[in-house]
Amino acid sequence: MERSAAAFAGLQPNHLSCPSFRRNSYTYIPSPSPFADGSLSSPSSLKLQKQLPLASYTALQARSPSMRDAVLSDTYSETAELANIDWENLGFAFLPTDYMYIMKCARDGDFSKGELQRFGNIEMNPSAGVLNYGQGLFEGLKAYRKEDGNILLFRPEENALRMRLGAERMCMPSPTVEQFVEAVKATVLANKRWIPPPGKGSLYIRPLLMGSGAVLGLAPAPEYTFLIYVSPVGNYFKEGVAPIHLIIEHELHRATPGGTGGVKTIGNYAAVLKAQSAAKAKGYSDVLYLDCVHKRYLEEVSSCNIFVVKDNVISTPAIKGTILPGITRKSIIDVARSQGFQVEERHVAVDELLDADEVFCTGTAVVVSPVGSITYMGKRVSYSDGGVGVVSQQLYSVLTRLQMGLIEDKMDWTVEVR
Repeated sequence: MERSAAAFAGLQPNHLSCPSFRRNSYTYIPSPSPFADGSLSSPSSLKLQKQLPLASYTALQARSPSMRDAVLSDTYSETAELANIDWENLGFAFLPTDYMYIMKCARDGDFSKGELQRFGNIEMNPSAGVLNYGQGLFEGLKAYRKEDGNILLFRPEENALRMRLGAERMCMPSPTVEQFVEAVKATVLANKRWIPPPGKGSLYIRPLLMGSGAVLGLAPAPEYTFLIYVSPVGNYFKEGVAPIHLIIEHELHRATPGGTGGVKTIGNYAAVLKAQSAAKAKGYSDVLYLDCVHKRYLEEVSSCNIFVVKDNVISTPAIKGTILPGITRKSIIDVARSQGFQVEERHVAVDELLDADEVFCTGTAVVVSPVGSITYMGKRVSYSDGGVGVVSQQLYSVLTRLQMGLIEDKMDWTVEVR
């Protein structure tokens, strides 16, 4: 291992509220969404779609209170088959699916009824708040297909709560937790055939909240759009579960105290692209950022939280406004403690990477990603002899098995979608 005592020596560089939209009310109205061949759906879906009988829909309404006020379009169809794609080589890239969910809300008004529409482009005024002033948030969560065919979501209410916190910071109205979760369920069920077979990946769910109304002067937008789309995904990093390699950025910063680093606003991610692109051009997987005040304490990777393991202690930077409160981060902390580890949330100095036994990242997209090496100011430190660390593997195994319904959910974190 490359861990000389001098490896890092001398290297430290000097709200708005909005009345709820009509609860549990969805209108299924497919709208044209041409794919490459000009059809209304992907070629693989043409032979697989079947009309949902009225009797079946009535039964669905009776079983699910969230569907009782829904209006079903005559052209809405249920697809029971899996989509015809290469499930064995599924990467983390966008694939268009069948339906997206949309609802709108005026700044001081009510949300309209949510609609499941055919997936496709959306129209937006060039003067929209999200385009001109970055007034937007997004979330990320996943749906998994169990061995028995049932579908599981992982802690969707946590995503809803985080979006509400972010919306307050960004002066936006937001769905309630119940509204958010029911919208996610409706979108997942409408795209059920795109959920990968067990063990082949997951359905990534991307809720968006954005200022879609036109505004010229700097001010909150007059209208807001909540939208959910989905895409089947495999591993986020090309390395898969194999170790990734990070470089520490000490000049550019992801967030500042008092800024928006602690919420999932869209601008946080555009800001990391320059450093990330430069790192990938040099062969690194991603960038690890330091705090912008002391340039000494670990913050997070571009889109992941960071953990450092030493003996039986797992340390991670504390959430203090500049670090996103990751839901996978929160879950791993609880899982680690249940497995007998001591977990500390505190300032973690960059020089602690010298003596660490393992380092790993967490996030919705990556779940748990072991770190094989970290490079700082031209010096490289390697971990676990280039392999996957024991602790990383243990936590990854427990969490993913829980997410996929392979072990008992004693945490009460998973939600079955029916």
